[in-house]
Amino acid sequence: MKKAFSFLLAIAVSALPIASIAANKETDRLQNCGTILDEILKIPDNIPQDLMDKAECVIVVPSVLKAAFGVGGAYGRGAMTCRSGEHFTGKWGAPTMIALEGGSFGFQLGGQATDFVILVMNPRGANAILSSKVKLGADASAAAGPKGRDAEAATDVTLRAEMLTYSRSRGLFAGISLEGSTLRPDNSANESVYGKKVDATAIVRKGATPIPPSGQKMVSLLDQHSPKNTSDPNSLK
Repeated sequence: MKKAFSFLLAIAVSALPIASIAANKETDRLQNCGTILDEILKIPDNIPQDLMDKAECVIVVPSVLKAAFGVGGAYGRGAMTCRSGEHFTGKWGAPTMIALEGGSFGFQLGGQATDFVILVMNPRGANAILSSKVKLGADASAAAGPKGRDAEAATDVTLRAEMLTYSRSRGLFAGISLEGSTLRPDNSANESVYGKKVDATAIVRKGATPIPPSGQKMVSLLDQHSPKNTSDPNSLK
Protein backbone atom coordinates (compact mmCIF):
# COMPACT_ATOMS: atom_id res chain seq x y z
CA MET A 1 0.00 0.00 0.00
CA LYS A 2 2.84 2.36 0.92
CA LYS A 3 4.63 1.53 -2.33
CA ALA A 4 1.50 2.31 -4.34
CA PHE A 5 1.02 5.60 -2.52
CA SER A 6 4.66 6.54 -3.03
CA PHE A 7 4.38 5.72 -6.74
CA LEU A 8 1.30 7.91 -7.19
CA LEU A 9 2.92 10.72 -5.21
CA ALA A 10 6.02 10.53 -7.41
CA ILE A 11 3.87 10.80 -10.54
CA ALA A 12 2.02 13.82 -9.15
CA VAL A 13 5.23 15.57 -8.16
CA SER A 14 6.86 14.88 -11.54
CA ALA A 15 3.85 16.41 -13.32
CA LEU A 16 4.19 19.74 -11.48
CA PRO A 17 7.17 21.03 -13.51
CA ILE A 18 5.33 20.23 -16.76
CA ALA A 19 2.26 22.17 -15.64
CA SER A 20 4.47 25.05 -14.53
CA ILE A 21 6.24 25.16 -17.91
CA ALA A 22 2.89 25.21 -19.75
CA ALA A 23 1.59 28.02 -17.54
CA ASN A 24 4.76 30.08 -18.06
CA LYS A 25 4.53 29.57 -21.82
CA GLU A 26 0.98 30.89 -21.99
CA THR A 27 1.57 33.82 -19.64
CA ASP A 28 4.61 34.78 -21.73
CA ARG A 29 2.44 34.58 -24.83
CA LEU A 30 -0.19 36.83 -23.27
CA GLN A 31 2.45 39.35 -22.20
CA ASN A 32 3.82 39.31 -25.73
CA CYS A 33 0.35 40.17 -27.08
CA GLY A 34 0.53 43.38 -25.06
CA THR A 35 4.01 44.16 -26.37
CA ILE A 36 2.99 43.56 -30.01
CA LEU A 37 -0.14 45.69 -29.62
CA ASP A 38 1.91 48.51 -28.10
CA GLU A 39 4.36 48.41 -31.02
CA ILE A 40 1.59 48.38 -33.62
CA LEU A 41 -0.31 51.26 -32.01
CA LYS A 42 2.88 53.32 -32.27
CA ILE A 43 3.27 52.72 -36.03
CA PRO A 44 2.44 55.83 -38.06
CA ASP A 45 -0.48 55.29 -40.41
CA ASN A 46 -1.67 52.24 -38.46
CA ILE A 47 -5.20 51.04 -37.60
CA PRO A 48 -7.64 53.98 -38.01
CA GLN A 49 -8.86 55.31 -34.68
CA ASP A 50 -12.44 55.37 -35.93
CA LEU A 51 -12.37 51.62 -36.56
CA MET A 52 -10.69 50.85 -33.25
CA ASP A 53 -13.40 52.83 -31.47
CA LYS A 54 -16.10 50.75 -33.18
CA ALA A 55 -14.53 47.37 -32.44
CA GLU A 56 -16.14 45.12 -29.85
CA CYS A 57 -13.04 42.93 -29.48
CA VAL A 58 -9.39 42.96 -30.47
CA ILE A 59 -7.39 39.81 -31.23
CA VAL A 60 -3.58 39.80 -31.23
CA VAL A 61 -1.70 36.76 -32.54
CA PRO A 62 2.08 37.20 -32.33
CA SER A 63 4.70 35.32 -34.34
CA VAL A 64 2.49 33.24 -36.62
CA LEU A 65 4.66 30.76 -38.50
CA LYS A 66 4.13 28.79 -41.69
CA ALA A 67 3.00 25.32 -40.65
CA ALA A 68 4.44 22.04 -41.83
CA PHE A 69 1.05 20.46 -42.47
CA GLY A 70 0.13 22.33 -45.63
CA VAL A 71 1.32 24.73 -48.28
CA GLY A 72 0.44 28.24 -47.22
CA GLY A 73 -1.03 27.01 -43.96
CA ALA A 74 -0.12 28.63 -40.69
CA TYR A 75 -0.43 28.16 -36.97
CA GLY A 76 -0.53 30.76 -34.23
CA ARG A 77 -1.67 31.35 -30.69
CA GLY A 78 -2.72 34.65 -29.18
CA ALA A 79 -5.39 36.38 -27.13
CA MET A 80 -8.67 38.22 -27.54
CA THR A 81 -10.05 40.90 -25.25
CA CYS A 82 -13.52 42.43 -25.58
CA ARG A 83 -15.33 45.38 -24.12
CA SER A 84 -17.32 44.36 -21.06
CA GLY A 85 -21.05 44.72 -20.52
CA GLU A 86 -24.09 43.15 -22.13
CA HIS A 87 -23.73 45.34 -25.23
CA PHE A 88 -19.93 45.66 -25.32
CA THR A 89 -20.03 49.23 -24.02
CA GLY A 90 -17.87 48.89 -20.89
CA LYS A 91 -14.14 48.80 -20.22
CA TRP A 92 -11.96 46.20 -21.87
CA GLY A 93 -12.10 42.93 -19.95
CA ALA A 94 -10.03 39.86 -19.16
CA PRO A 95 -8.58 38.19 -22.27
CA THR A 96 -9.28 34.70 -23.53
CA MET A 97 -6.58 32.76 -25.33
CA ILE A 98 -7.21 32.16 -29.04
CA ALA A 99 -5.88 29.82 -31.76
CA LEU A 100 -5.45 30.85 -35.41
CA GLU A 101 -5.01 27.99 -37.87
CA GLY A 102 -5.00 27.18 -41.58
CA GLY A 103 -5.53 29.74 -44.29
CA SER A 104 -3.59 30.52 -47.43
CA PHE A 105 -1.57 33.54 -46.41
CA GLY A 106 1.84 31.85 -46.44
CA PHE A 107 3.18 34.28 -49.04
CA GLN A 108 3.06 36.98 -46.38
CA LEU A 109 5.22 34.96 -44.02
CA GLY A 110 8.21 34.25 -46.25
CA GLY A 111 9.86 32.12 -43.59
CA GLN A 112 9.59 34.95 -41.07
CA ALA A 113 7.14 35.26 -38.21
CA THR A 114 4.17 37.53 -38.85
CA ASP A 115 2.07 39.28 -36.20
CA PHE A 116 -1.68 39.62 -36.72
CA VAL A 117 -4.21 42.01 -35.27
CA ILE A 118 -7.91 41.37 -35.88
CA LEU A 119 -10.70 43.79 -35.03
CA VAL A 120 -14.04 42.13 -34.27
CA MET A 121 -16.61 44.67 -35.42
CA ASN A 122 -19.95 43.38 -34.14
CA PRO A 123 -21.45 41.17 -31.41
CA ARG A 124 -22.25 38.36 -33.85
CA GLY A 125 -18.59 37.98 -34.74
CA ALA A 126 -17.52 38.10 -31.10
CA ASN A 127 -20.06 35.54 -29.91
CA ALA A 128 -19.27 33.22 -32.84
CA ILE A 129 -15.60 33.03 -31.88
CA LEU A 130 -16.37 32.55 -28.20
CA SER A 131 -18.71 29.63 -28.80
CA SER A 132 -16.90 27.57 -31.44
CA LYS A 133 -14.38 27.37 -34.25
CA VAL A 134 -15.06 30.04 -36.88
CA LYS A 135 -13.89 29.89 -40.49
CA LEU A 136 -13.25 33.37 -41.80
CA GLY A 137 -15.08 34.10 -45.02
CA ALA A 138 -17.59 31.30 -44.39
CA ASP A 139 -18.86 31.41 -40.79
CA ALA A 140 -17.91 35.06 -40.36
CA SER A 141 -17.21 37.75 -42.93
CA ALA A 142 -13.70 39.15 -42.93
CA ALA A 143 -11.84 41.76 -44.93
CA ALA A 144 -8.37 43.24 -45.09
CA GLY A 145 -8.53 46.23 -42.80
CA PRO A 146 -7.90 49.69 -44.19
CA LYS A 147 -5.21 51.72 -42.48
CA GLY A 148 -4.53 55.39 -41.95
CA ARG A 149 -6.28 57.59 -44.47
CA ASP A 150 -7.36 54.53 -46.47
CA ALA A 151 -10.23 54.20 -44.00
CA GLU A 152 -11.95 57.11 -45.72
CA ALA A 153 -12.03 55.13 -48.95
CA ALA A 154 -13.14 51.85 -47.35
CA THR A 155 -15.70 49.93 -49.39
CA ASP A 156 -19.11 48.84 -48.15
CA VAL A 157 -17.78 45.28 -48.00
CA THR A 158 -15.04 46.38 -45.62
CA LEU A 159 -17.38 48.45 -43.49
CA ARG A 160 -19.88 45.57 -43.20
CA ALA A 161 -17.27 42.92 -42.38
CA GLU A 162 -17.51 41.23 -39.01
CA MET A 163 -13.71 41.19 -38.76
CA LEU A 164 -11.00 43.45 -40.12
CA THR A 165 -7.58 41.84 -40.36
CA TYR A 166 -4.07 43.29 -40.30
CA SER A 167 -0.54 41.91 -40.43
CA ARG A 168 2.97 43.07 -39.57
CA SER A 169 5.96 41.34 -41.15
CA ARG A 170 9.50 42.56 -41.85
CA GLY A 171 8.57 45.89 -40.35
CA LEU A 172 5.67 46.42 -42.77
CA PHE A 173 2.12 46.89 -41.51
CA ALA A 174 -0.88 46.35 -43.79
CA GLY A 175 -4.36 44.95 -44.11
CA ILE A 176 -4.41 41.31 -45.17
CA SER A 177 -7.07 38.80 -46.13
CA LEU A 178 -7.30 35.84 -43.76
CA GLU A 179 -10.20 34.13 -45.52
CA GLY A 180 -10.00 30.37 -45.13
CA SER A 181 -8.23 30.49 -41.77
CA THR A 182 -10.00 29.56 -38.56
CA LEU A 183 -10.22 31.13 -35.13
CA ARG A 184 -11.20 29.22 -32.02
CA PRO A 185 -10.99 29.54 -28.24
CA ASP A 186 -7.91 27.87 -26.73
CA ASN A 187 -9.38 26.68 -23.46
CA SER A 188 -6.38 24.56 -22.50
CA ALA A 189 -4.29 27.74 -22.65
CA ASN A 190 -6.96 29.53 -20.59
CA GLU A 191 -6.55 26.87 -17.92
CA SER A 192 -2.80 27.49 -17.85
CA VAL A 193 -3.22 31.27 -17.61
CA TYR A 194 -6.01 31.32 -15.02
CA GLY A 195 -5.05 28.22 -13.05
CA LYS A 196 -8.46 26.60 -13.44
CA LYS A 197 -10.80 25.29 -16.09
CA VAL A 198 -12.72 28.23 -17.50
CA ASP A 199 -14.12 28.67 -20.99
CA ALA A 200 -13.87 31.70 -23.25
CA THR A 201 -17.51 32.76 -22.86
CA ALA A 202 -17.27 32.75 -19.07
CA ILE A 203 -14.12 34.88 -19.19
CA VAL A 204 -15.33 37.45 -21.71
CA ARG A 205 -19.11 37.66 -21.30
CA LYS A 206 -19.61 36.64 -17.67
CA GLY A 207 -16.58 38.25 -16.04
CA ALA A 208 -15.65 34.94 -14.42
CA THR A 209 -12.01 35.92 -13.95
CA PRO A 210 -10.08 39.10 -13.12
CA ILE A 211 -7.51 40.37 -15.61
CA PRO A 212 -4.31 38.38 -14.96
CA PRO A 213 -1.03 40.28 -14.48
CA SER A 214 0.20 38.96 -17.85
CA GLY A 215 -2.84 40.50 -19.58
CA GLN A 216 -2.73 43.90 -17.90
CA LYS A 217 -0.63 45.59 -20.57
CA MET A 218 -2.87 44.52 -23.45
CA VAL A 219 -6.04 45.60 -21.65
CA SER A 220 -4.68 48.88 -20.28
CA LEU A 221 -3.41 49.90 -23.73
CA LEU A 222 -6.89 49.48 -25.16
CA ASP A 223 -8.48 51.30 -22.21
CA GLN A 224 -6.17 54.23 -22.96
CA HIS A 225 -6.33 54.08 -26.75
CA SER A 226 -10.05 53.36 -27.17
CA PRO A 227 -11.97 53.90 -23.91
CA LYS A 228 -15.41 54.24 -25.51
CA ASN A 229 -17.38 52.17 -28.03
CA THR A 230 -18.68 54.59 -30.68
CA SER A 231 -20.66 52.00 -32.67
CA ASP A 232 -24.31 52.68 -33.41
CA PRO A 233 -26.09 51.51 -30.21
CA ASN A 234 -28.68 49.65 -32.31
CA SER A 235 -25.96 47.55 -33.91
CA LEU A 236 -24.86 46.26 -30.50
CA LYS A 237 -28.20 44.76 -29.49
